[in-house]
Amino acid sequence: MPRPLLFLDVDGPLIPFGRSFGEYDVFTDADLGNPLLSRVDPSLGPALLRLGCDLVWATTWLADANECVAPLLGLPPLPVLDFPDDGIPGLHWKTAAIVEAAAGRPFAWIDDETTDADRTWVAGHHPGPALLHTVEASTGLTGQDVATIVGWLTKVA
Repeated sequence: MPRPLLFLDVDGPLIPFGRSFGEYDVFTDADLGNPLLSRVDPSLGPALLRLGCDLVWATTWLADANECVAPLLGLPPLPVLDFPDDGIPGLHWKTAAIVEAAAGRPFAWIDDETTDADRTWVAGHHPGPALLHTVEASTGLTGQDVATIVGWLTKVA
């Protein structure tokens, strides 16, 4: 059986935002054209790799995620999901593209914008197990979020 896929959003889960200036941990002086990159926690990369999933960028950063974010996390270049110009009304614009890319494989999707409408649609259109895990954008991906994904993966395996 193929490994589960893990679709990763950047803004929100890996680059937290929404709090006042100065309220975020700074992990690096990397800027690379975006000063928010200093908020990328390098400890998340090894934690994501330990999950045993095939990681895929699902972000508006597209290929820039491999150039700017992956090195800060210690990740190798990852496949990048391409999105259509429009989505299905009432759903997150990534939802249908992620289900299509998963092609029946188990997948988890880490984002800060998923909703119950997306979960319902995925349950009706994806034949395999799926976890749509919503991360609080102002906090970013936490150890508790990773533990939730590990728990889901344990049930899927």
